[in-house]
Amino acid sequence: MRKLLIIGIGSGNPEHMTIQAINALNRADALFIPTKGEKKTELAEVRREICARYVTRADSRTVEFAVPVRRTEGVSYDGSVDDWHARIAEIYERLIGSELGEDGTGAFLVWGDPMLYDSTIRIVERVKARGKIVFDYDVLPGITSLQALCASHRIPLNLVGKPVEITTGRRLAESFPARSQTSVVMLDGEQAFRRIEDPDAEIYWGAYLGTPDEIVISGRLADVKDKILATRAQARARMGWIMDIYLLRKGADFEE
Repeated sequence: MRKLLIIGIGSGNPEHMTIQAINALNRADALFIPTKGEKKTELAEVRREICARYVTRADSRTVEFAVPVRRTEGVSYDGSVDDWHARIAEIYERLIGSELGEDGTGAFLVWGDPMLYDSTIRIVERVKARGKIVFDYDVLPGITSLQALCASHRIPLNLVGKPVEITTGRRLAESFPARSQTSVVMLDGEQAFRRIEDPDAEIYWGAYLGTPDEIVISGRLADVKDKILATRAQARARMGWIMDIYLLRKGADFEE
């Protein structure tokens, strides 16, 4: 039976790779590397560097494939994502069928961790549900951008005895600070922290975490908000793309 390995590769530093992940790479006959257009060539380059550094199996090969652009105009967010996943599932199905023999093993190298705000597992399940190709898969965890953010800022994720919420920019207003004293925000294209007016809120922001281009800024939100917005805009103009994440916090350890 064909086998897929969904491997978390960390948030940009090849040294984020776990021994388990390296061993998994060397089990694969084909290593699938997504490309996302000229503006994000660095993402593919990190994957290529990981393969060059850690794959010792002489007969393995890399297979690059283009990721379609998500359609956003004229459809809801959920409809847009659903359509995008469906189109990627067709590509995965083709790759599995054409690049792997009946007992072959393929690996998808997933940025960060496959279980945290990534849809590779969902898309692979779509392929299985279509029933055209029989295969099984394993998931191997990786270091997340959330972990990299906290490490770069040298902070614990949580306040003592208190919960953490992981959300998106679209949902931030629902949670912080009314529902959660610590909110980690991913996939925020609109910089939702701009609309948080709480004078006691603190922010820990990071972009391109784990890469040589890493940028981190922290402080009281009211004091550093404009600096983050300007830095983010400049970095995006310079690089052509940006991947960032931030943690908002209000309160302190041992505070009732």
